Amino acid sequence: MSVSSAAVNRADTAIVGGGIVGLAHALAAAKRGDKVVLFERDDYAVGASIRNFGMIWSVGQQRGAMYDRGLRSRAVWQEISAKTGLWAAPVGSLHLAHHADEVAVLEEFVDTTEAAREQGTTMISAKDALERSSTAVEDGLLAAMWSPTELNVDPRRAIPAVAEYLVQEYGVDIRFGTTVRGVDMPTVSTTAGDWQVDNLFVCSGNDFETLYPEVFAEAGIVRCKLQMMRTGAQPAGWELGPMLCGGLTLLHYAAFDDCVSRTELAKRMGEQYPFHRENGIHVLLSQTADGRLTIGDSHAYAKTLDPFESEEINKAILDYLGTFATFPNAEITERWVGFYPSLRDGRTELIVNPEPGVTVVNGVGGAGMTLSFGLAQELIPS
Repeated sequence: MSVSSAAVNRADTAIVGGGIVGLAHALAAAKRGDKVVLFERDDYAVGASIRNFGMIWSVGQQRGAMYDRGLRSRAVWQEISAKTGLWAAPVGSLHLAHHADEVAVLEEFVDTTEAAREQGTTMISAKDALERSSTAVEDGLLAAMWSPTELNVDPRRAIPAVAEYLVQEYGVDIRFGTTVRGVDMPTVSTTAGDWQVDNLFVCSGNDFETLYPEVFAEAGIVRCKLQMMRTGAQPAGWELGPMLCGGLTLLHYAAFDDCVSRTELAKRMGEQYPFHRENGIHVLLSQTADGRLTIGDSHAYAKTLDPFESEEINKAILDYLGTFATFPNAEITERWVGFYPSLRDGRTELIVNPEPGVTVVNGVGGAGMTLSFGLAQELIPS
């Protein structure tokens, strides 16, 4: 990446954080014509933005504004892909139903969600699901919900590619390895000197302590710890096709919260999978640009969480995956722990203005890849 090393002390808009939230706000500011500088304390993005499935997962978002935001974000991903060649596969998703209560939730969702139906979300037969996905487990499959709106990106490639796009297309000055130490608008103090800016967006992700800690303390934001895995490359030419999930996912995403039939599903899952429910496990399957499969995940919430993996949790994830998906190469070559900020009171994001010209943007939870571009468009309209 060609990033200027010359001292620059003036910008219209500064961004703190080089993850997807920060990149999205840098793009929105650049599109409206701002001179933009972005500060990232690490030498490259290493947080939640590269430790995820790469799912642009509109279908799981809360019905209404969040779903619409996901679709707008999807359009930005497609725009960047068209201009840069970034791998963004429009594979869609299948929610596989191997139990009658899962079918009931999916049917209720489709019947009551006009916006999703307008995008092509529909119930399909087991036969049609198996034609769309050779990975789906046939035994006991009753039906599936097909949604065409989901994109699959490879986060470890996508985040650097978006940063490069900002530099090349819009002249954004990205300063990796630069920490913002303090703010006294219009001055932003960094390890690369002081900067004068009109607007500052603090998109600091998992760092609640460096800038405006009182904002995060008052908001009650916590961290979510998750466990994920990745297989080795699948045989040459093998493709997952639609990204997949099973019934546990219907208890995780807000899209299904209003479904009355969800109560019966939750009751059965609590009895059949108590360990999964206690550890916030639901299971998704996606692919990377080089053919590997990403598997996860679990969820634990607290301000401070231990950094250690539990093999019992990993086994539970893989065991449940086996109930709805099968594929050629199941060898796990990578395991990792991820952390992302989460609001536990129903809010979908934390937007605070702690002083004139400063906006703190955080708390988008596990949907940063899906929602950030759309959120940035709302906060920084062109």
